[in-house]
Amino acid sequence: MTRLFGEGPDRGLPFEAELVSADSMQVYRGMDIGTAKPDPGERGKIPHHLIDIRNPDEQFNAGDFVRLADEACAAIAGRGALPVVSGGTGFYIRNFILGQSDAPPSDPAVREALREELLRRGGPALMEELAARDPPSAARIHPNDTYRLLRALEVFRSSGRPLSSFALPSPASPRSRYRFLILGLTRPREELYRRIDQRCAAMFRNGLPGEVEKLLKAGYGPGDPGLSAIGYQEFFVEPRPGEYALSGDLGGVEALIARNSRRYAKRQFTYFASLPGLTWISAADDPLGQIRRALESFFMK
Repeated sequence: MTRLFGEGPDRGLPFEAELVSADSMQVYRGMDIGTAKPDPGERGKIPHHLIDIRNPDEQFNAGDFVRLADEACAAIAGRGALPVVSGGTGFYIRNFILGQSDAPPSDPAVREALREELLRRGGPALMEELAARDPPSAARIHPNDTYRLLRALEVFRSSGRPLSSFALPSPASPRSRYRFLILGLTRPREELYRRIDQRCAAMFRNGLPGEVEKLLKAGYGPGDPGLSAIGYQEFFVEPRPGEYALSGDLGGVEALIARNSRRYAKRQFTYFASLPGLTWISAADDPLGQIRRALESFFMK
């Protein structure tokens, strides 16, 4: 364990902390560069949980995250440390804070059939089907978000009811088993986009194309949950329906990843802003000091 913000009278807080990753793609083994996974040195400074726990062809959904995050938080608290749930998958964090809807659990047979259809028919055809079956869900799912597209169709095919018809937890009622301090880090839009572009360029310098090739040689492909992520899906082209190949235009792939990452960041701001009691922390104005003061105030209540 490590003291939050490091050691020293000006930096430390009087408790230990461990991180629970809320990143839907850092759960996958072998996907290190494209997910900006913390390296062994970083993980040696502070314990990390829910990283490298699935293979890229295995499903990992919000229900799995909430269950495992609950287990990790209980174990961390049992050691007298502070659980810090941190990551950019807003859907996971929202479900962790508010609880899950009463939609039916995943049906592996239906999900596998849909994955095969995705490869054979393509995403646009499945999105048309969803728009006919469940217009509200189709309206809020991005065309590139194949996970949620397949989940919405899976619910309809399994239950005969649209996903949008199932009750959602109240946004004003966080789960009573926890006391939450909800912080979000923000930057000026121009700076954020510049940093995204720089990060994409660094990923290519650090060997992202080779990482994708290694995953392909290991037997994984674009129909697997892991490789549907931004930073991986952009490498694949479809020369013929139902077939795929790696793009030879690495410059174009890098530009596409940067564009999709910027769009995703914009959606993240909107999604996180809907969380109850969220406090925004400016990355440009002593963020560690702001976080420290927020924690001190939280523990004094």
